[in-house]
Amino acid sequence: MYPNSLTQLTRANPFSAPLFTLQKVEEPSQSLAAEHGLSKRTLAAAAVADSDISYEFGSMKYYALCGFGGILSCGITHTAVVPLDLVKCRLQVDPDKYKSIFKGFSITIKEDGMRGLAKGWAPTFIGYSMQGLCKFGFYEVFKTLSERHLGENENTYLWRTSLYLAASASAEFFADIALAPMEACKVRIQTCPGYASNLRQCAPKMFAEEGIWAFYKGVVPLWMRQIPYTMMKFACFERTVELLYKHVVPKPRAECSKSEQLVVTFVAGYIAGVFCAIVSHPADSVVSVLNKESGSSAIGVLKKLGPKGVWKGLVARIIMIGTLTALQWFIYDSVKVYFRLPRPPPPEMPESLKKKLGLTE
Repeated sequence: MYPNSLTQLTRANPFSAPLFTLQKVEEPSQSLAAEHGLSKRTLAAAAVADSDISYEFGSMKYYALCGFGGILSCGITHTAVVPLDLVKCRLQVDPDKYKSIFKGFSITIKEDGMRGLAKGWAPTFIGYSMQGLCKFGFYEVFKTLSERHLGENENTYLWRTSLYLAASASAEFFADIALAPMEACKVRIQTCPGYASNLRQCAPKMFAEEGIWAFYKGVVPLWMRQIPYTMMKFACFERTVELLYKHVVPKPRAECSKSEQLVVTFVAGYIAGVFCAIVSHPADSVVSVLNKESGSSAIGVLKKLGPKGVWKGLVARIIMIGTLTALQWFIYDSVKVYFRLPRPPPPEMPESLKKKLGLTE
């Protein structure tokens, strides 16, 4: 029998593999599985499975270092693209003035100088470092917990996309709560000329004018933007890594060096980033306008922007998010390499499932 109701829930996922159907069978007991040398497979994103590892998979130190990798990957990358993010936000909130990416850069430099392109770097670094800590750290936690609930080796493989989607959505829910205050400050600094020039001025002023709600009024549209983004970011990345090793890389993954595997990580991250930008852009436009205008609501902003307005700045966002996502996965995987964390290879179909599907004798 299937181990629990979570398995039944994941079967309904529209991204699951519809051609695979399993008959109900009695599960072997844990002692019997151990007797025959069966072990549960651990799903993991990146590249190498090393025998020489420093920390046990699933330990608190393992999760803590994953969170540290998330801090570096998100904090550094988002801060690095602040100029592009600033222009993107201004395209969204004032399309009449900033008509294109190049026009946006030109006007910003003319009005504020080169230093103006760095506006909002401090809340960006702090906010996205906290988000990265929760996003990557909790993703590893929730993925492991979900895998344990699924239990059966075959189910873990068949419904792995559902597992990626559920774990990433859960992680991002908490990550956005950590991000929301700094995101609100960042947008206010970047899109409201004369309001505040830095975080030290902006945060107290927002609190004095609107109270604590000023920092969290954008959390719901932030969930609307970031949860689909993160679900695509992790699920698309994990499956793209599988496909690249299976169809593109000219030699088996086990024969690739760590540098070559990090290149695969970067390429898979960029592909995932393009899709992330598209699915999350309408909500991103709402967040930008919402945090600029005090007293506004998400529904009111959505009506104001209209069907075309929510797609303003998409090209800039695709460039930014594609590069961001690729670099984030590259940095995150590099941290795992540096600290010699467990990095199991992409999942393969269990032999028992191959036999059931008639792929082997």
